[in-house]
Amino acid sequence: MSTHVQKPGWFTVKIFNQAVGWLTGRGISIWGSRVLAVRGRKSGEWRTTPVNLLTVNGEQYLLAPRGHVQWTHNMRAASGGELRLGKNVDVFTATEVADDDKVELLRAYLKRWKAEVGVFFRGVGPDSPEADLRRIAPDHPVFRIAVTK
Repeated sequence: MSTHVQKPGWFTVKIFNQAVGWLTGRGISIWGSRVLAVRGRKSGEWRTTPVNLLTVNGEQYLLAPRGHVQWTHNMRAASGGELRLGKNVDVFTATEVADDDKVELLRAYLKRWKAEVGVFFRGVGPDSPEADLRRIAPDHPVFRIAVTK
């Protein structure tokens, strides 16, 4: 498994994520944004971060543009969590998508959010050849979300 991680900078942590999280927490979704809440794999405490919820062919997915970050490790351990938008809370289970099944999802994600996160995909975009998308697939965890409540 890849260990690819791109840590966010100060602006992302202190300004951008805080602003998106604040708006999303008040029910204002920015291009599909949600606040992901997942239990910490060691502490058991809720950890939150803003995410982009991707819908493809009626299925919902969470994709990690920065790679194998803390929320992806926690998601593997917890196998689910909550997606929050204002007072609406969707409890879900999560199944990790195999690298071979990510091409269409990576393409759709980049088509929608390339302007926001394209820098994390090392020059690969929505119109890149399938081989390029397959090459970066191990670096970007993807989880299929099944809302349970």
